[in-house]
Amino acid sequence: MDQPAALLVTELPPSFMRWDELLALILRAFAYMDGVIDPPSSAHLLTPEGLRHKAGQETAFLAVENGQIVGCVFAQERATDFYVGKLAVEPGLQGQGIGGRLMEAVEDIARRRGKSAIELQTRIELIANHAAFARLGFRETGRTAHAGYVRPTSITMRKVLS
Repeated sequence: MDQPAALLVTELPPSFMRWDELLALILRAFAYMDGVIDPPSSAHLLTPEGLRHKAGQETAFLAVENGQIVGCVFAQERATDFYVGKLAVEPGLQGQGIGGRLMEAVEDIARRRGKSAIELQTRIELIANHAAFARLGFRETGRTAHAGYVRPTSITMRKVLS
């Protein structure tokens, strides 16, 4: 698919102040999961202040088109890899390569910092996400259950970086 012409993917700047807007984007992007996944998405627990704190602990990237935030991803550096979370793309713009560009930014920083892989979790019920991440080179490495659940609720997927 074609990528938006004016799309800029950049690391979240220290001066960033658009937390309400970023939270609204994440909630819109995750809304399709409501009533589909169990337990509900942790996105519902986010606040603007919580996002600001998360950005202080992790590396965040934004996708911006014509001044509007259209995507984001957070990546937590670990000993040998980066853990990817809260990948979000504006619902009306999904399927245009924005998520792939955000994931490339995570891969680039992981390589620069000498990490061998990036890892993420996706919910069991989100079959389309499993396929999308597989197309990006991720492979399933395990299944986990949220606290209080006896059945697996998430799939762990890993991409080994060359």
